[in-house]
Amino acid sequence: MAIGAVSLAVAKTCGMLLNNPLYLNIALLKHNQERPTMLSMPLLMVSLVSCGKSSSGKLNLMKEVICIPHPELTAKQGVEMLMEIQKHINKIIEMPSPPKAETKKGHDGNKRGQQQITGKMSHLGCLTISCDTIEQPLVLIQGICANLGLELGTNLHLAINCAGHELMDYSKGKYEVMMGTYKNAVEMVDLYVDLIDKYPSIIALIDPFRKEDVEQWDSIYHALGSRCYIIAGTASKSISKLLEQANISIPKSNGLIITHTNQTTMSDLVEITNLIDNKQHIAVFGSTEGESSDDSLVDLAVGLGVRFIKLGGLSRGERVTKYNRLLTIEEELVQNGTLDTSSSSCDGTGGRERETVTLVKV
Repeated sequence: MAIGAVSLAVAKTCGMLLNNPLYLNIALLKHNQERPTMLSMPLLMVSLVSCGKSSSGKLNLMKEVICIPHPELTAKQGVEMLMEIQKHINKIIEMPSPPKAETKKGHDGNKRGQQQITGKMSHLGCLTISCDTIEQPLVLIQGICANLGLELGTNLHLAINCAGHELMDYSKGKYEVMMGTYKNAVEMVDLYVDLIDKYPSIIALIDPFRKEDVEQWDSIYHALGSRCYIIAGTASKSISKLLEQANISIPKSNGLIITHTNQTTMSDLVEITNLIDNKQHIAVFGSTEGESSDDSLVDLAVGLGVRFIKLGGLSRGERVTKYNRLLTIEEELVQNGTLDTSSSSCDGTGGRERETVTLVKV
């Protein structure tokens, strides 16, 4: 159970002895000890709000509504933009609700979907808000972006962590997408297709089903795989099993979330990312539940060259520490002239020198 921690400690120690940062030491491991001339930064996946099973509203489907800044933006620019969006979300949540109309019987006259949005900080580092419809959190973010002069689908995109395994009501054999609203696996495919049709700015669905619904993973991949990423997180097998079977195609997806656990060595991470790259899938490096303030996973993500990094929201000290580490690494790569910006058409800086930014703990 300690092999993952031991492996990480060895990698850190080796880096210190060679006077290399951890991300460079991992990159050397990834490239058979050949020092890469350029390193790329993973794209941000930042959780803005949570409307999952733990929320007080009727909506269960969206455990995380995630924002992905445009790839031409630097990590610093992306974080600053998302911090501004988060501030506006917080303001709306804190606004006092207007006086409620009363019916003749003295009951609340508000219609469903028009209730005051309330929220509390979650362990994910974002606000858990109460919503009653699927559209409500998306309209909220859409409106805030419009007020800030940002356009969803241009300046930034969205991803949804559906957490399908948490939605299943095993007594009914259906997914409870909203309180009292149940859909079977086939109906869920139609729901997701309608969602992407209505909100094309959503470019990724994470865990749309539990892993047992293999046929529906196939169906949604064929229906939406060319329009958005279908990503397996909890629904994926463990890294050791994926490496043992050398098969990442079950469930059918075009991306995997990988994490560093106590059972995962640095060599395992290198092997699984190589497998993902060879299969032309995308790798998302994610954080684990019950996190610490150790920011090593950011170095791992950069060294492994993953496409996305998913650290949760911009609040809570253990997450803020990791975002700060990401910005520090980016600045080091810029100063060393080793930042690879070829994944985007331009570096998004407009020729200006990049500055460091430090997040404030919330």
